[in-house]
Amino acid sequence: MSQKFDKSRLPSRHVSVGPERAPHRSYYYAMGMTEEEIAAPFVGVVSAGNDSAPCNTTLNAQADICREGVIAGGGTPRRFNTITVTDGIAMGHQGMKSSLVSREIIADSVEVSVRGHCYDALVGFAGCDKSLPGMMMAMLRLNVPSIFVYGGSILPGTHRGNDVTVVDVFEAVGQFAAGNCPLTELIALEKVACPGHGACGGQFTANTMACVGEAIGLSLPNGNMTPAPYRSRDEIAVAAGRQVMELVARNLRPRDICTRAAFENAARVVAATGGSTNAALHLPAMASEAGIDFDLFDVAEIFKSTPYIADLKPGGKYVAKDMHEAGGVYMAMKTLLDGGFLDPDPITVTGKTIGENLEEITWNPDQKVFYDVKTPITPTGGVVGLKGSLAPDGAIVKVAGMARLQFSGPARVFDCEEDAFAAVESRDIADGCVIVIRYEGPKGGPGMREMLSTTAALYGQGMGEKVALITDGRFSGATRGFCIGHVGPEAADGGPIALVEDGDIISIDATLGTIDLEVAEDVLAERRARWRPRTNDYQSGALWRYSQIVGKARDGAITHPGAKAETHVFADI
Repeated sequence: MSQKFDKSRLPSRHVSVGPERAPHRSYYYAMGMTEEEIAAPFVGVVSAGNDSAPCNTTLNAQADICREGVIAGGGTPRRFNTITVTDGIAMGHQGMKSSLVSREIIADSVEVSVRGHCYDALVGFAGCDKSLPGMMMAMLRLNVPSIFVYGGSILPGTHRGNDVTVVDVFEAVGQFAAGNCPLTELIALEKVACPGHGACGGQFTANTMACVGEAIGLSLPNGNMTPAPYRSRDEIAVAAGRQVMELVARNLRPRDICTRAAFENAARVVAATGGSTNAALHLPAMASEAGIDFDLFDVAEIFKSTPYIADLKPGGKYVAKDMHEAGGVYMAMKTLLDGGFLDPDPITVTGKTIGENLEEITWNPDQKVFYDVKTPITPTGGVVGLKGSLAPDGAIVKVAGMARLQFSGPARVFDCEEDAFAAVESRDIADGCVIVIRYEGPKGGPGMREMLSTTAALYGQGMGEKVALITDGRFSGATRGFCIGHVGPEAADGGPIALVEDGDIISIDATLGTIDLEVAEDVLAERRARWRPRTNDYQSGALWRYSQIVGKARDGAITHPGAKAETHVFADI
């Protein structure tokens, strides 16, 4: 089984080779392993599977099936699990403070498990939002041969003859508060919106990062968009297990794959598909793990010049199932490459380059989800970066599906999401105002909460195009409307957003990429002199620790120095 692999160069030699490792091998014999299995490369097969939400319920089964591919390729699979925090359930209350923190815990837990057990390769299965970048961050950090597998999206629900997703339920809450949706209708919708296993179906954060996995080269082509309930997911899992052994044989590692050009390709795909603004947080964090400088402004520069070509929810009509049937993310990448928007040279986990993989794809002019880059939905991307006097360290807005790209109005300031949501729910928000929700950043929250409950309620009340919302927190990939997140520096660091007062005029131009607080500098200086840092209720535990070490949103809200500070790489121990 292991003859084609030289184990003397692999990490698992430290736990399986030589007389001094007899105690270690005794544990493997206790689990029923044979001499041949112990002599083969050890492949960590990690799942973020659990019963927390439908995003994750099929992952353990997929990871178990992956073992067959690892064994067929000459390796020995070693299954383990990591956590998730599921945003749809954590949304709208204090639980959302744990969401972004979970990305770091996922990456850290995968790292320490692989380090502790000296695994030679990694196949990772993830479903809900933060588990995708967390898993890929661990792969780049460890730099052992790795393949990322998305567990697949949920199928759309059906209500009154229309496809629906969980976002329709969030927005129906706003309609109910406005008196436009009977409680019976809300209950009927909640029972059918999510009909089974899989992650949220629109081009929200999970599907956006699943597209990133393919575009950046860490996932098998056109595997991630296959819906979770489809039996073909078993074949994808087995193929990933088999292919990771080819990567071990070739010593092809994540940092060989995820070059600067690959990150640029991934950012192009996010913008072209109208993906989640959270990608502007996760791509810089992943890049840091590879020692690549790629911050919010680098991402935004690419977004600015990328055509928006995918008619996907929340800005468009279709869901991930439709995207799969239209040819998957590689169909979008095909026209991007033909239009000169993708670099064909980065290598992928197939052992071939992006360009070589795309040679096998034929553009289908009859599908309805993707437009040709020559006739895009809009000539610039579905996600835009902003910078100005309110956000010197940048901000991000998703413009896919928006008719209005400029907004100016008086500020209505809230120091936490709960207060803003209460004002929305009681209809205490005036047309034309700019809602500011602050002290929700990575440090100040802590945890940089998403604001889907508030934004969806606004939309449900018919206010989605009548107000703007600005925060140093985040937005769900499912958010729509004039909603600007990641404002930096955050309020907890005394950024300009901390100095805004009710009635201040804020002007936003998503075409020019500007966001400005129209207050005289001498007035701001006086406010700055009066400003004092605030404390929060999280003075112990994981959230306290996170708040002490987390960095700026523009750099990905990372919690360690990344590959640039390394003195060794795990894969080379």
